[in-house]
Amino acid sequence: MEQLYKIKIPEFEGPLDLLLHLLRENKVDIYDIPISLITGQYLEYIEFMKELDLEIAGEFLVMAATLIQIKSRMLLPPDEEAASEEMEDPRLELVQRLLEYRAYKDAAGILKEKEDEALKIFGRPPGDLKEEEVPEPELYLFDVNLFDLLAALKKLFENAPPELLTITRETLTVKDKMMHIVDIMENLDSIRFEELFRESYTRVQLIVTFLALLELLRLGLARVYQEKEFGNIWIINPRNQESAGTEQTVP
Repeated sequence: MEQLYKIKIPEFEGPLDLLLHLLRENKVDIYDIPISLITGQYLEYIEFMKELDLEIAGEFLVMAATLIQIKSRMLLPPDEEAASEEMEDPRLELVQRLLEYRAYKDAAGILKEKEDEALKIFGRPPGDLKEEEVPEPELYLFDVNLFDLLAALKKLFENAPPELLTITRETLTVKDKMMHIVDIMENLDSIRFEELFRESYTRVQLIVTFLALLELLRLGLARVYQEKEFGNIWIINPRNQESAGTEQTVP
């Protein structure tokens, strides 16, 4: 297998985003983080990102060390001689950081919504419909981060068959896979995430397809949205969306 080049995408966020993703995925209280569970899943994501050959910033490793330290402190027996008010929860500082960061992200999301409203984003005007046509309800989507994509890819990995012993070099070229995705999307407004991987039969092919998709997102040749939290993910063709005068909708 040829060496896959590393991809780092600035738009995708850091370790706090991953932690918030895990808290939402597990439906746990941010004020009472099950540190053992979250630490284990966080480390699994780190290993998964390494397997995909994604460039992992140092801050991810720092957070991993922080989680392990918090986990170790919580496993220690309480100091019976210390006053109760001095026995601070080891998770407190992390919780405060997550709360501040979530507030920042929520504020940014509100501003983004206001921007979209100001741009008056609509689907196809009713006047363009023929009398016999019945308009289908439009699906309004929101942006997806890297960890939503990784979660969707992990589900595909669960159903992937064992690796084939012989894999040609051509099938493992990220550049060629990028061109293949562009060809698929040329006449489409959108396609579901899973459909894009329909022809990827092994873990290696899934990885190459995923890296090709990330590179297309970085170049602005594709956009990605999700129906709802942990819902279906859609790959959007920005060229067709712009030519049709629509945005963030799936017909």
